[in-house]
Amino acid sequence: MGGVKGDDKHDSSYYFKCMIGGIFACGLTHAAVTPLDLVKCRKQIDPTIYKSLGQGISTIRAQSGVSGLFLGWQPTLIGYSMQGFGKFGFYEIFKDVYKNMFGAKAEKYKTIGFLLSSACAEVIADVLLCPMESLKVRIQTSKPGIFPSELGPGFREISKEGVNGFYKGLVPLMARQVPYTMVKFGAFENTVMFCYRNIWTKPKNEYSKATQLTITFLSGYFAGIFCAVVSHPADTMVSKLNNAKSDGTSSTGAAVRKIYSDIGFAGLWRGLSTRILMVGTLTGLQWWIYDSFKTLVGLQTTGGK
Repeated sequence: MGGVKGDDKHDSSYYFKCMIGGIFACGLTHAAVTPLDLVKCRKQIDPTIYKSLGQGISTIRAQSGVSGLFLGWQPTLIGYSMQGFGKFGFYEIFKDVYKNMFGAKAEKYKTIGFLLSSACAEVIADVLLCPMESLKVRIQTSKPGIFPSELGPGFREISKEGVNGFYKGLVPLMARQVPYTMVKFGAFENTVMFCYRNIWTKPKNEYSKATQLTITFLSGYFAGIFCAVVSHPADTMVSKLNNAKSDGTSSTGAAVRKIYSDIGFAGLWRGLSTRILMVGTLTGLQWWIYDSFKTLVGLQTTGGK
């Protein structure tokens, strides 16, 4: 079977296709792992609520059925679709911007280009994600009867708190997501290059679509493990911040300091094992879906050139 021969002319059509691929990659995967995210967020808020991931899932299922495991899936799907649009699409744009800036030295400073491009793209993506992330966390972690469990009513409830209700977690979200994405893209791109230089050593286009996508998934999963560790403390802080109702007076900095004084350094690492499983799977699948979509619309898989 012949390799993928995509047309990679980097014009507006190319960037648009990458943005659509990002929507599928992030939106579908995050919605699919909602049960893991639900347990993780609740354990970050209350470390005594479940003894383990398995016990958390079985408890929720016993109390609320299978549908209860997908509490918050709607804002998750919407929010992370918007994030994927910004994350992957603008990454491709910024990657070309920095490549042109570095000029003849672009190959030498390729990893720096990956890191800068992903950081810039993630800032845009987080602004798009933050309102739905705030709503998702509130739905998943509020006690029954305290906050609506559906998308529309929940959105209207947070709207009463003004812009701060949706964006109070933006800075911690960026503190979580920007390092996460820099590791996600930098580690992925370098792992793909390593694979093609040291394991699959024929020219990339001589490998089948299935082989290229397998390399994509393995490289993505490997990168996801590092992503989880780097971004977990900020993820805990985002969950704690969004769980609390905004009073409209306290600054985000003051809220962060209070949370840290309550839970300490060790508390920032609650739920890490669950998040490693979730993020590793997410990252591998995201890259696989993204590259699958790219090949479907006539583009090449990412990296390894």
